[in-house]
Amino acid sequence: MVKSEKRAFLERWHDVLAPNSLGYRIRLLSQLVRRQFQSYLEPFGLTTSHWVVLCCLWEEDGIPTSTICERLQQLGGTMTGVLDGMEKRDLIRRQRDPQDRRIWRVYLTPAGEKLKEVLPPLIWEMRDHTYGCFTPEERETLSQLVDRLIAHLSDQTIVTESVAESSNR
Repeated sequence: MVKSEKRAFLERWHDVLAPNSLGYRIRLLSQLVRRQFQSYLEPFGLTTSHWVVLCCLWEEDGIPTSTICERLQQLGGTMTGVLDGMEKRDLIRRQRDPQDRRIWRVYLTPAGEKLKEVLPPLIWEMRDHTYGCFTPEERETLSQLVDRLIAHLSDQTIVTESVAESSNR
């Protein structure tokens, strides 16, 4: 490829090539935030997956495993491993629903409940540090834009899945 062709190629495709593409930068941002988040959870022997399950249970203790999976958009098999680890650490306990034995409900143990006093203030601190370069208005705008993009892509996934299903018939 001659120099002029290379320049034309780069000018045309610059925004979609890594590391310039928005998708690539969002992935990098996600990795950086996740690492920082994990550093706050590590002293407690927790992962980000443990954190999100704890958050669900702090909002509503005793919910079915399937509800946790729906809220977190996680596959059941993945969540089973997370819950197994949390149960071994005595953060949660699972119990069959007395009205429907197919359903497993997840409850906080006293140890899991106690983390509610400690972790949210730490995570609040991390959040302020992470997003400290934004004004409160910019944080809100960023949050709204991310929510809109998630909703947009979620709708596209549903459309794509229904098109794929109809082509399989």
